[in-house]
Amino acid sequence: MAQVKAKSRPASSREARAPAQSQGWSELWQKEDWWAVWLGLGIVIVAIIAFLTGGTIKPIAVKPANWDTFAVLRDHFAVQWQWYVAQLLLWLIVFSISASAMGWKLAEFLPSFLFVYAISLVIFVIGQWKQAGAYNLEPPLVALVVGLLISNFLPLPAWMDAGFRVEYYIKTGIVLLGATLPFTLIIWAGPLAMLQATIVSVVTFAVIYYASRTLGLDRRLGACLGAGGAICGVSGAIAMAGAVKATKEQVAVAITLVILWAIVMIFVLPFAAKAFQLHAAIAGAWIGNSEFADAAGLAAAQTYGGMAESSQGAIQGTAEQALQAFTLIKVIGRDIWIGIWAFIFALIATTRWEVVETGARPSPAEIWWRFPKFVVGFLIASALMTLIAAGYSFDEYKKIVEPNLVAPIKDLRTWAFIFCFLSIGLTTRFRELAGVGARPFFGFSAGVVVNVVLGFLLSAVVFASYWTSLLPGR
Repeated sequence: MAQVKAKSRPASSREARAPAQSQGWSELWQKEDWWAVWLGLGIVIVAIIAFLTGGTIKPIAVKPANWDTFAVLRDHFAVQWQWYVAQLLLWLIVFSISASAMGWKLAEFLPSFLFVYAISLVIFVIGQWKQAGAYNLEPPLVALVVGLLISNFLPLPAWMDAGFRVEYYIKTGIVLLGATLPFTLIIWAGPLAMLQATIVSVVTFAVIYYASRTLGLDRRLGACLGAGGAICGVSGAIAMAGAVKATKEQVAVAITLVILWAIVMIFVLPFAAKAFQLHAAIAGAWIGNSEFADAAGLAAAQTYGGMAESSQGAIQGTAEQALQAFTLIKVIGRDIWIGIWAFIFALIATTRWEVVETGARPSPAEIWWRFPKFVVGFLIASALMTLIAAGYSFDEYKKIVEPNLVAPIKDLRTWAFIFCFLSIGLTTRFRELAGVGARPFFGFSAGVVVNVVLGFLLSAVVFASYWTSLLPGR
């Protein structure tokens, strides 16, 4: 698959940068972006209808149970196996319809996706092990590692690339992410939490983008790197790529660097926070500022929370405080920027960059055709969930809405992210990780340094009292 392997013929400057011709309204059923919207919003709407009628989609959103012995796993699958079959059939039906509409070969896609689902189920089982948190075995990251190992040591037939649809899976996951971020959460998070997240997001993006430009990198690559470091990792990089029409090779570079530094930070941040003896809430906020991927940051926050609770009082705070602070900063405060940045740069790319490069002024409608449509799905999903959450207090939301409506959507989102990260691994070679080049690495790393330092100052110095009072220990 060309999304990550980047083996296609390099495009010329004019080819790579000319405004893409839109397909008109046929994009609604022929484009991956729109199918991610239809699939994601379809899940959200069905979940809302079930919730409002006193039900839930929990059964179809089945996932492996937390386990510590194989007997627990055996009992779980003995009871739930029918729902796993139903869920697999649901994915197959929806993906078959969309794949057929987009012209994919079903004879190749379907068996390949069966392979992806089977491996993903095993990965999910590993992630649900009760000791997984202690070893940073978050399912999306395990999926990446497993995919890399298979890709590099057990080469698969080329036709199987048909099911390794990185962008389709992540775009669907982003739409589902919107349903877990009602706008009311911004109010509940508090203005200072949002201010801190905004400062870090804007500053990190600016540093990465201008460092990349100073190093002579293409502005589209700089934008993808900036979005990957400032917003939500792989999701941000892909959203930005659609907005500015970055090449697939540039997307691959951004994804590689995001993943590389996300993995490094899983280990660095918890132990650095321990060295400073940070309160769990402060550490969670710092991790939320400094990590680049939700799954990686969640693993790091869980790790430090475990350190705090096992420190016998040497470190103040609880695991719940670390997770809540991380969620407020990263999952709410930074991820919400995905639509804003995508719109801004779709506007810049069409009205400025391409006017200079091609000499032709694009139609204003080009901005709409350029804008990543799955971001529209993200915003609609968030708006729908906002309407539902509006009638509840924060405590009621946590007790009623989250477990019965939001949690099943999160579980399906996790499935989509596992499909994505596994596919990234299955389409990436170690030699490609080593061949990113020094300039993109240093451009992105400049943002890493700023992210970590600025995040520490804001979390542990400027807003330290805010975090410990906002998230009191239980």
